[in-house]
Amino acid sequence: MAIHLRRREFIFTLGGAAAAWPLAARGQQLGMPIVGFVTNRSAEASVRQAAAFRKGLNETGYVEGQSVMVEYHWLDGQYDRLPALMDDLVRRRVAVIATFANAPALAAKAATTTIPIVFGVGQDPVRMGLVASLARPGGNATGINFFNQEAVAKRLGLLHDLVPKAARIAVLVNPTNPSATDAALPEIREAARALGLQIAVLNASTSREIEAAFSTLVADRADALFVAPDSFFTGRFVQFVTLAAHHRIPAAYTQRDFVEAGGLMSYGTDIPDMVRQVGVYTGQILKGVKPADLPVAQSTKFEFVINLQTARALGLEVPNSIQLLADQMIE
Repeated sequence: MAIHLRRREFIFTLGGAAAAWPLAARGQQLGMPIVGFVTNRSAEASVRQAAAFRKGLNETGYVEGQSVMVEYHWLDGQYDRLPALMDDLVRRRVAVIATFANAPALAAKAATTTIPIVFGVGQDPVRMGLVASLARPGGNATGINFFNQEAVAKRLGLLHDLVPKAARIAVLVNPTNPSATDAALPEIREAARALGLQIAVLNASTSREIEAAFSTLVADRADALFVAPDSFFTGRFVQFVTLAAHHRIPAAYTQRDFVEAGGLMSYGTDIPDMVRQVGVYTGQILKGVKPADLPVAQSTKFEFVINLQTARALGLEVPNSIQLLADQMIE
């Protein structure tokens, strides 16, 4: 599936802040506030995110290029770039830093106590140290909790329902994203014990390592694959779906992008809606509201999506009881 990006959706940093300078200078010359948009994904995998963020800004009266400038920073899983990127955004005193995923939020919080931060995180932001409480965040950060980790057990249970004969489950995690991995693994292990499943944990943080992980799980005769929450993985959804189809491996994913591309199933938060909410909070802060006065919101939209064509290709029968649970079934 080809993904076409408008020019403003493809402004990104290359090894630092050099590419952001022209945009920052333009925003300053026109007297517009500058928002740093930081996501772990690649630009190609973030088209919906960027559009949803602009929609949220629009709901508060801000239009990109007319009343606000947005700097898009696509990390593409390169978490080691975060400290330098955040230091640059702070040095240039952007108006707001908007982050999507745990690692960028923690890096922003470590970099500044004054510039407003609006985050979307999959874990409890209080436990992460981002805010004092959900109702009264305090400090310079607030945002949306989209319950990525809390959905882990439900996702594994749905995979078990779809593939009841699968007893050995390969679990793929990203070791370079410890904030997400360390939170997900205990939930996965506990859910697996409750379901009577055996799991084998595999690591991957590059495209080549994803390929190697598939080779390993096939050699070990895993019955299914469970992909743990990670923005880098989401950005590689086409690779995952292609490899899973090639090896005929049933797999459970975090987001619908995988299923629309041909993956078996996903269960998780409606990510575009979460990003839209981050855009709304960003717009409110640009209007003068303090982050400390905006309670952390919690995502309420969850999606269970099944690709029936993929299920048939894998020889799986999707019972009516499971079909009734699905929010969408893709033919």
